[in-house]
Amino acid sequence: MTTTDTHRVIRPSILYFGTPVALLTTENASGTFNLAPVSSAWALGQRVVLGLGSEGRTVRNLAERPELVISLPSPELWERVERLAPLTGADPVPKAKRAAYRYEPDKFSAAGLTPRPSHLVRPPRVAEAPLQLEARAVASTPGGGGSFYSVECEVLRVHADERIVVPGTQHVDPGAWSPLIYNFRHYHGLTPELGHGFRSETPRTTARTG
Repeated sequence: MTTTDTHRVIRPSILYFGTPVALLTTENASGTFNLAPVSSAWALGQRVVLGLGSEGRTVRNLAERPELVISLPSPELWERVERLAPLTGADPVPKAKRAAYRYEPDKFSAAGLTPRPSHLVRPPRVAEAPLQLEARAVASTPGGGGSFYSVECEVLRVHADERIVVPGTQHVDPGAWSPLIYNFRHYHGLTPELGHGFRSETPRTTARTG
């Protein structure tokens, strides 16, 4: 029996097919701090790889001062994240950004977010974010004909809100934690758990909630 193929070829302008939002704090040359949202981030072991636009302040800061904080907001923070979207820490604003972006020196205040001192790096954490990763950029690779960089970061310390930690363990509770997801430029949270991976080190969500 032949199954009808209901797919068609499309050419989307973007491929943000459901990735977590991260807020990156880096140090400016003046000693102040830049806060930038990114939607291309993935983790493997104790490393996080970030996709950064080549004209942004973040990639320049990391080239000179590799310390950073990767703060992961929850879905209810989406409006504050979106306030950051049209802002840039680059002054003057890069030519390619001038039509849609404006320079903002104090992005924490502009977004209504709170800086919190880190333990091992100079840039501050985002206090409202349930997960905060102190890190150091260790490698940077250009791509996209020079339009972006893939930046590999070593995670030095993880801060987790106690409400999303499995009691008595070092594990984040996947039933209590939901990252903010950027799905084709729309903001989403996670739906309830569908299944349990065989390599998971935490119990099934259904087992904890009944």
